[in-house]
Amino acid sequence: MQYELRTQVVDQRRATFSYLAERLGDKPATRYEEGSVGIQPKENFHYRPLWAPDHELYGADWSAVRLTDPDEFRDPRQYYYAPYVSKRAEMHDAFGKTIDYLDERGLLAKLPEPWGRLLAEIVLPLRHYESGAQLLTVLGSRFAHGTTVAQCCTYAAFDRVGNAQLLSRVGISQAEGSDALLEPAKQSWLEDEALQGLRRMVEELLLEPDWAVGLFSLDLLDRAVYGLVYRHLDTVALLDGAGAYSLIIQHLTNWFADHRRWLDALVSAWLADPEHGEGNRALLAQVVTSRLPQVREAVTALARGIDDRIGDDGAAAAAEILDGLRTGLVEQGLIQEEPA
Repeated sequence: MQYELRTQVVDQRRATFSYLAERLGDKPATRYEEGSVGIQPKENFHYRPLWAPDHELYGADWSAVRLTDPDEFRDPRQYYYAPYVSKRAEMHDAFGKTIDYLDERGLLAKLPEPWGRLLAEIVLPLRHYESGAQLLTVLGSRFAHGTTVAQCCTYAAFDRVGNAQLLSRVGISQAEGSDALLEPAKQSWLEDEALQGLRRMVEELLLEPDWAVGLFSLDLLDRAVYGLVYRHLDTVALLDGAGAYSLIIQHLTNWFADHRRWLDALVSAWLADPEHGEGNRALLAQVVTSRLPQVREAVTALARGIDDRIGDDGAAAAAEILDGLRTGLVEQGLIQEEPA
């Protein structure tokens, strides 16, 4: 008896999972959609949190900033676990190569003295800023309603820990393999006048019960801090003989551009929501009113600290960055344009 092997094709009965077919139609879905859309637990909870009995475990009321349908929000980067890990591995490999290049030549230890002080006393302490940002961001991964939102917060929280580690590696490289600069950097974070505005705002936000308000407030501060310390000083360093500084901070600048993609999309979704958009706008406008002066004060003090060390016109740069931030908020309808 002879047997013949044949290829047999079994047609799929459905193109995707039923919960996606109900929303998107019976068509193939992306891996991102399969692992992100429509999987937020919504019913059959066994108990409420003992420490917050007025909330469901995964209720929509953990924040006053709401989306009618959170699953309509999509991460523009389409990150689920595999592409996120791959992208971040690439980023950290690139940073490692930069550090190796600088270490082989001792370039961070050979920075001009003012830039060495700036790096050790202002930039390195920002690893504690990143750690505080991680605590704020991880609240969204726990309390955000909708997996597409929560996973963005989760990845951002991992990123902030990674940023803190990058800055720690910079400090170790500057000290030529020693951790001698890390403890003084901690003391600078606790005591240096230039950093106390940042520390105060981060610590106050840690007490904010609404994860979305905390996240949005942090973003206001982030835009000013990253604009000043990383984007502005990148140009100054290149012109001032501190190219090693520029080589390391480009990685943080690139990360922040990627980070802003999902956060800008989320804020736009909040403001454009058909049911909650106006309420969201009013609440976020209140946040801007209360927090923007604090951001201005903190970043102005930071700019003075930069000026004290490298003689840069950081105050003017900070004012320009803050004006740009205000203009963007005006365009979003979150703040009134100042009369001419």
